[in-house]
Amino acid sequence: MSSDLEKAETQIRSSPASSTHLSDEKERTVRTENVEVEKKLRHEIYNPDCDVSGVNERKLMRKLDLALVPWLSFLYLLSFLDRTSIGNARLYGLEKDLHINGTQYNIALTIFFFSYSIFEVPSNVFLKRLRPSIWLSLLMLLWGVMMVSRQTVQGLVHNYGGLLGMRWMLGVFEAGLFPGVNYYLSCWYKRSEFGIRAAVFFSAATVSGAFGGLLAAAISNMEGIGGKPAWAWIFILEGLLTVLAGVASFWIIQDFPDTAKFLTEAERTVVIRRLQEDDQFSAAGEKLRWKYIWQSLIDWKTWLGMLLYMGSDGPLYAFSLFLPTIINQLGYTATPANLLTVPIYVVACIVTCLVGLYADRKGQRGYVNIIMSCVGLAGYIILIVSRSPGLSYFGVYLAACGIYPNIPNTIAWVSNNVEGSYKRSVTLGMVISFGNINGAVSSNVYRVRDKPWYTLGHAIILMYIGIGLVCAVAFMLLLKRENARRERGERDEVIEGVNEDRTDLLKNGKFASVADAKREKGDEWSGYRYTT
Repeated sequence: MSSDLEKAETQIRSSPASSTHLSDEKERTVRTENVEVEKKLRHEIYNPDCDVSGVNERKLMRKLDLALVPWLSFLYLLSFLDRTSIGNARLYGLEKDLHINGTQYNIALTIFFFSYSIFEVPSNVFLKRLRPSIWLSLLMLLWGVMMVSRQTVQGLVHNYGGLLGMRWMLGVFEAGLFPGVNYYLSCWYKRSEFGIRAAVFFSAATVSGAFGGLLAAAISNMEGIGGKPAWAWIFILEGLLTVLAGVASFWIIQDFPDTAKFLTEAERTVVIRRLQEDDQFSAAGEKLRWKYIWQSLIDWKTWLGMLLYMGSDGPLYAFSLFLPTIINQLGYTATPANLLTVPIYVVACIVTCLVGLYADRKGQRGYVNIIMSCVGLAGYIILIVSRSPGLSYFGVYLAACGIYPNIPNTIAWVSNNVEGSYKRSVTLGMVISFGNINGAVSSNVYRVRDKPWYTLGHAIILMYIGIGLVCAVAFMLLLKRENARRERGERDEVIEGVNEDRTDLLKNGKFASVADAKREKGDEWSGYRYTT
């Protein structure tokens, strides 16, 4: 509550005692006025007639975690596996069989990111308008079917044009999953709870890196079966798994809290009240208004958040797509190179989850981003200067531990500071979309002529991480400055019947009640405090 409204509440509480010397009629009048002011200051309670005394909040949280996080993480594992499997397949003769060179291979990687980025923001709006159980499941099914259909399946691609077409369509259908799930999870958990869930969800990417290397090594033994090379079987079998998961998702994925069928009415009420107590005022539902989308477009946090996320996401794709190749060029053959990626991803997964848990408990997401960026910088500096395979392999570990934790932490940090369900969906879509379009750049920085040490590629990724570090410092300082202004009462609104005499605050808006101010202003409401 902002300072001006706190004063009003204090006056309300003290007024009955000070009215003892007034006449009975005047006392009744004062009390009536105070009741009206109390109504204006009161926070709205969702479903006030519902008895929630029988709901155990800790058990409810475990129920949510089991129903939401594991399956969504598995879907993202499949998503990341599908898009990065081309890196593993490259080691088993993809370029030779399709008669393509290193530049053409890089273009095939790049085209995915254009379609992937273009469709992310629209997909997030559709997710809010439609049921997640339908939209997310449909996306999974479509990209799975695309991969295994005879016309566009990766494993049946026989020329360069077919490879490009397949990569474009893969980007279209995968575009909605990552931003959609992050937005979806932010609609279920408090701001101090979202980070670890986002980290566990994202850690599926690190697991897919480890699992992808093992799977590719195993599938390579199918070389020649059905007249197909090993790289084709990698694509075909992974695509079939995606189709099965897409079909199952129609029954497994849950909808938003206010309509979730796996919860009782009392449990739904508790979930929404928890969110509203955490200043997520739109948790009970919000109708689409272009105003909310516009609020996202003109918010400085959206644009700085895009640069902040770019500093982590650009390095992520370069790392995941080229890690097998980098290790291969350090002197290891295809299968050992894939296997040597496994422990790197396991360590990155553990660090990502630990960092997410720490950031949730301490609430210092800015400092976490800064520290992990420094770790990533150290890793890439080693990769640039090292000419020893062993030292370079150590540098890869540092790079992974610096890059991967910053992805979910940045998403949680941006999400924590945006209120309004549609505004948050658009903001997250824009932030993640801009980060992903940089995958089109980072997927081209490792040129064949730069092997085996890829100094230029590592230097460009080092630049990306540096940009992320600078943006993290700026984002944190600006949020702290805004919180200080709100503490001083500079952002207070005028509430009718409460502080109408404060004409100097009219520039911040005039509202009938605090509830109206929350709904209209979202995170710009004077009582909202940003996570730094």
